[in-house]
Amino acid sequence: MKSKKNPNADIGRNSSLYFMVGLTVVLFTVWQLLEYKTYETENDFVQVLEVADNIDEDVPVTEQIRTAPPPPPPSAPAIIEVVEDELEIEETVIESTESSQDTEIAEAIAVDDVSVGEEEEDISVPFAVIENAPVFPGCEDLGSETERKACFNKKMLEHIRNNFKYPKTALELGITGRVFVKFDIDSKGRVSNILKRGPDRLLEDEAARIIALLPQMKPGQQRGRATKVTYSIPINFVVQ
Repeated sequence: MKSKKNPNADIGRNSSLYFMVGLTVVLFTVWQLLEYKTYETENDFVQVLEVADNIDEDVPVTEQIRTAPPPPPPSAPAIIEVVEDELEIEETVIESTESSQDTEIAEAIAVDDVSVGEEEEDISVPFAVIENAPVFPGCEDLGSETERKACFNKKMLEHIRNNFKYPKTALELGITGRVFVKFDIDSKGRVSNILKRGPDRLLEDEAARIIALLPQMKPGQQRGRATKVTYSIPINFVVQ
């Protein structure tokens, strides 16, 4: 079978050349269009100025408000009448209450009728010099005062050992030291006015807690009367 195509008529022989020429022409045209500049004519600029000069502004119309003048003050009456005061006022006579030498005293007050009461003084006596020391529960059967004081000190140490709890935070931080505690045993045998002084607040609070747990005692006596007694004791906090 014979080919019908003419070998001398090859359409795509110079297609790449035509493509490059066409692409160059298109790019040149686009570049010229982008670089093309236009300017406003003088007539257009003058027209814009004339339009701007013809703009009218609307000025708001204001109205002045006129207030009415205040009313005139009332005029005084032409005739003033004077009314006579006919009411009679009785004067009050104030008598003097001062006494003189001529004044007689009707009744005299007897001195024997006045009673004078004795005021009780709130005296605090130290434990070492009190005549009759407070009696700790369990020391009532002892006969001498020396034995009762020794029993008091022994019971106090036992109370501290039985109720002693080392503060956990102070134990973890390694806080040690001695806390001096001072308190009163009042005329009713109750503990009051607890004072403490130590190296740390945690140890002071624990010492005050131990003293506050003390039981009620038989109050101390001075000259046959129940008296407040002051007692002091140190509490050692040592980590072994």
